[in-house]
Parts: sequence; structure tokens; C-alpha cells
Amino acid sequence: MSWSATQYSLFERQRTRPVQDLLAAVPREGIEQAVDLGCGPGNSTAVLQAHAPEARIVAIDSSEDMLRAARERLPQVSVQLADIQHWQADIAPQLILANASLQWLDDHAQLYPRLLAQLASGGWLAIQTPDNLQEPAHRLAREVAADGPWAARIGHVQHPERHTAQAYYDILGAHASELDIWRTTYFHVLDDARAVVEWFKSTALRPFLQPLDAEQQAAFLQRYQAAIADAYPQQADGRVLLPFPRLFLVARR
Repeated sequence: MSWSATQYSLFERQRTRPVQDLLAAVPREGIEQAVDLGCGPGNSTAVLQAHAPEARIVAIDSSEDMLRAARERLPQVSVQLADIQHWQADIAPQLILANASLQWLDDHAQLYPRLLAQLASGGWLAIQTPDNLQEPAHRLAREVAADGPWAARIGHVQHPERHTAQAYYDILGAHASELDIWRTTYFHVLDDARAVVEWFKSTALRPFLQPLDAEQQAAFLQRYQAAIADAYPQQADGRVLLPFPRLFLVARR
């Protein structure tokens, strides 16, 4: 199951709110070069462009489908196919943005200082990562994967480890001249349990669904949705609340 810009964008308004909150903590002045690492369909890049309208912006992603959507949305932005794990800046930027992308990568103890070091002097590293591996949506995905006819294929699937604010302070504190870390839980109002499943189909469920054939995917999603309906009960109006914790980090070189 490859990355789908269409599926990801079903909840674009909700997914864009965190990057708006993240960039609100970054000064607008002096940004001539900016990079969006893991730009997806371009929603985060559009926020970056509004934040630094005079900057030359480079948007990077590893998915051709995401880049296609980003090019259509922002034809004036330089869009590049690259592995963000090993990305190196050609010109030192004043701002590197990574919105909901670095959680897919390992070894943050090496990655985060390496990104900070690529900035121009006084530049900003702005990162937002979901902090929800212990939320029911993730926990139930692991449980359904381990308890079904597909267990041999996906029962072992694990997302990369997430880290605490204290861990990121230890990683970057000695390298950054300024460091701001905070955690926010958003409560997204969704139509029903099926909407919760649709939300995660484009992100957290991908490693579970990708190894399965179409019939197995349908069976997995049916069982997962039943579990989600129990974990996220309907409100009085029939809709559901999806709590979604996210960790934010802004570091200055």
C-alpha cells in the first residue's frame, strides 16, 4: 500500500493545524532559504510559504504521488524526490521544517544534530512528530495484527520508537543556542469510527496493510474498525473524538 496523497488529504485541515502552530514559534525575519523535509501533498509547504513569502523553498519527499500533488498545488516551489534520512543541504538554509515526517526514521540522536548542523548560523530547525504510539488507534492495530490469520506476516510490525521531550533535550541541548519543546493533544471531531480508520489508513496502518492482499486488507480493516468503535465511543451527536498527541521542537543553531 503506497503513499496516497488523496487518502492523506481527506483530513487536510486537521493535519495542517499542527504545522501552523509549529511555525508560529519561528521568527519570520531573515529566512532566505527554507526546506520542507517530508512535504507530503504540499499542505505543510503552503504554510511554510505563507510564513516566509520571500524565501526560496525546497520541498522534499520520497513519494512520487505526494510530490505530484505538491507540484500541482505549488508550481513555484522546487519539489525534489529524495530520502530525507540522508538528505544534505546544497545551500545552508535559515529554516528546516519537518512536519510529521521524522517519526518514520530511526536514530534521532544522530539525525537531529546533523540537521541542526546544516543550518546557516542562527537558523531554525522546526519539527513536529506524532506522539501517539500508546493511543488506542496504534495499540489496537498491533493487537489485530498479532491475532489473526495474517499474524505471521504482520504480527511483528512495529513503528520506530518515539522519544520524550527530555530525550530530545539531551540530544539537542548541547548543540542549540535556543531550544523550545512542547506537547499538545488535539481532539479531532470525526464523523464515526470509520472516519478514524480512514484517518490512519494513510499513515499508521500502512506498514500493516502493505504486506496483505486486497481480501486480507478488507478483513483486517473490518476487525480493526470494530475495535476502534469500542475504543472511541460516539458522542451525543453520533460523532467521535480522536485524541491525537503531538510533540513539537524548535531549535536554533
